[in-house]
Amino acid sequence: MAVLPHEGIYSVMYGSVPVSVGSGYRRGYLARPDKAGRFPVVLLLPGLFGLGSTERSLAHRLARRGLAVVVVDFYREAPADETAALAAYHDLTDFEAMRTLDETVQYLASEDITWAVAGTVGVLGLDVGGRFALIQAAYRRWVGACAVVGTPLTGDEERRHPVADMLEHLAPPVLGLYGAADDLIAPETVDEAQHRNAGGTWLLYDGAGHGFLDQADALFHEASAEDAVVRLTEFFLAHLPPAEQLDLG
Repeated sequence: MAVLPHEGIYSVMYGSVPVSVGSGYRRGYLARPDKAGRFPVVLLLPGLFGLGSTERSLAHRLARRGLAVVVVDFYREAPADETAALAAYHDLTDFEAMRTLDETVQYLASEDITWAVAGTVGVLGLDVGGRFALIQAAYRRWVGACAVVGTPLTGDEERRHPVADMLEHLAPPVLGLYGAADDLIAPETVDEAQHRNAGGTWLLYDGAGHGFLDQADALFHEASAEDAVVRLTEFFLAHLPPAEQLDLG
């Protein structure tokens, strides 16, 4: 693990970690405060291309503010291009994704993990990763809070668990963040999500496109991205168990 210099509330310890899933492992990434103690955990579910720079950067930004962020990749291997990524995503069943996340939570509860607060965790899905975040929020009691960023709300009707069917069955608090100028997601579908999930908060950023949160994307929208990170941090800290920091003198 490496340490990221102090640029927020905390310095950050970060690095690649293998996540035990079934009889094997998935590629994973961890960013957490570089401080003794246990911190509320957020599972960050990658977008179409799997674990990459977007997920690592966001994990760092959230960890600086007091969250332990675990990115778990659903793919056994990183897709070589968009065609391969689309194929890998369509081959990934909802059951397999749910099992991966369930076993990741079991991994976090093991005695070997000394930096995670026990109990409920948060799920944060980027793009298509948000599908699995919403499914888990509908079916799993271990989800304490669910957030999605740029997650399509239609187009998955052939799947076993279409997103639209999940929205009325979400017990945990929900936060959805979208760009009003997203050419892949119609704003009216976000409005419909707010209608179906009346207890959640579904926001549209004016002038922001699909990649507004990604610093490496041509559509990166700095003002929206900064606001989104603040909202995500406050959301998870408000709804997850508090940190248990140790005073080592």
